[in-house]
Amino acid sequence: MPIICANELCKTFPTPDGTLKNAVDKISLRIERGTIYGLLGPNGAGKTTTLRMLSGLVKPTSGEAIINGNNVADDPFAVKHDIGFLTANTGLYQRLSPRETLYYFARLYALPREQIERRVEHLIDWLDMHTFADLRCGALSTGQKQRTSIARALVGDPVVLIMDEPTLGLDVLSNRIILDFIRREHDEGKTIILSTHYLDEAESLCDRFGLMHEGQLMAEGTLAELQADTGEHKLSSIFLKLFSDVRGEDENGRL
Repeated sequence: MPIICANELCKTFPTPDGTLKNAVDKISLRIERGTIYGLLGPNGAGKTTTLRMLSGLVKPTSGEAIINGNNVADDPFAVKHDIGFLTANTGLYQRLSPRETLYYFARLYALPREQIERRVEHLIDWLDMHTFADLRCGALSTGQKQRTSIARALVGDPVVLIMDEPTLGLDVLSNRIILDFIRREHDEGKTIILSTHYLDEAESLCDRFGLMHEGQLMAEGTLAELQADTGEHKLSSIFLKLFSDVRGEDENGRL
C-alpha cells in the first residue's frame, strides 16, 4: 500500500465577491514508500494547500488523506507523529537557540530522555550547525534559520517529510547543504514530498512528479514518462508544453 494516499482532496475558499474558489479540485495521489515526489506548479496552483491538507494543518472541504495507514482527519496526532513539515517561512522562537529549539521539540515528540541528546547532536553535526547552534534564532541568517527548521522537522525521525520551498532565498552554500540533506534522507528510506519553483533541482532529486495547474493535477509520472508524453526533454520545457496545451484548451486555441 502506498505510504501517502490522497483521494479526491478538495479545498474551497470564499472570495471577496462572495463566490467560492476551488484552490484544490479533486486531487488524488498515490506515493510509494521511499519516493521523492515533486509537486510542482506556478504560484496559485494549489500546491501549498494540498501539502497542508496532507499534513492535517488545513481541513479539506471534501476527500480524504491517509498517511502511513492513518486517516488525517480521524487520527491527526498519529499522522503528525509520522511527518516532518518544512516551509520556507516556518517561524522559530527568536529567543531560543537552535540547540534549545531541538531539545524543546524532541520533548514534544516524547522522545526518551536518553535519546534526545544523541539525536540533537546528530542533527547539529549532520547539518553543519556547530558555529551557530547556541546563538539566538533571532540573530541567524536565512540559511541558518532554514537549517534549524529542517533539524526541527527531523528531530522526531519521521517517516515522511513534506518540504514546501525548502531552498527559497538561500545562498549557494546553504542551498547545497539542504539538497545534500534531501538526498541523504532519501538514501535512508524516507518518503519526501518536495514542492519547489526550481525545476532543475526537482529534476535532479525527484523520482516522480505531479504537475498542478489551477487546483488540478495536470500530469503525473516519472521524468521518462513525462518526456514520452510531451516530446520534451527538460522538466521546464515539459511543464511549459503542458501548460500551453491546457491554456489552448481553455481558450479555444488562442494562447
